[in-house]
Amino acid sequence: MDRNFKKPMHEAPEFDERIIALDRVTRVVKGGRRFRFRATVVVGNNNGKVGIGVGKGGDVAGAISKASARAKKDMINFQLNKTTIPHEVQVASGGAVVLLKPASEGTGVIAGGAVRAVLEAAGVKDVLTKALGSSNKINNSYATVEALSQLRSTPVVQKESK
Repeated sequence: MDRNFKKPMHEAPEFDERIIALDRVTRVVKGGRRFRFRATVVVGNNNGKVGIGVGKGGDVAGAISKASARAKKDMINFQLNKTTIPHEVQVASGGAVVLLKPASEGTGVIAGGAVRAVLEAAGVKDVLTKALGSSNKINNSYATVEALSQLRSTPVVQKESK
């Protein structure tokens, strides 16, 4: 065995994983309460690929790993326009409505909570957003992914009315 062989200290991860929500959920049974954990995770490659996953488990680590596996399985691709999105889009999912608008370079991600986590994991650097309707993190994250999946590669030009 060659002792001079060195393993890389730290390899860059393939995907950016962010935990959006981690909740303790309860089920009441005859003997009392059963506690489990529900994790909501967003996974992205910071270059136009993102997915959301929800997982439940008896412990936190199990719930997070299940959610992460689900997110990787359900990833979507979309086209970035430099550092922003190509056009404005508004999507409703459940009770949540999310509005995404392209922004000029240097603006940053103007978003809150779950919408910010999804957009940063997806690799969007400049965008204006507004979460309308529900404040539910899971529904807002699903609405954001749905909005990104509806993006077209070319900007949408609105016709002027006479």
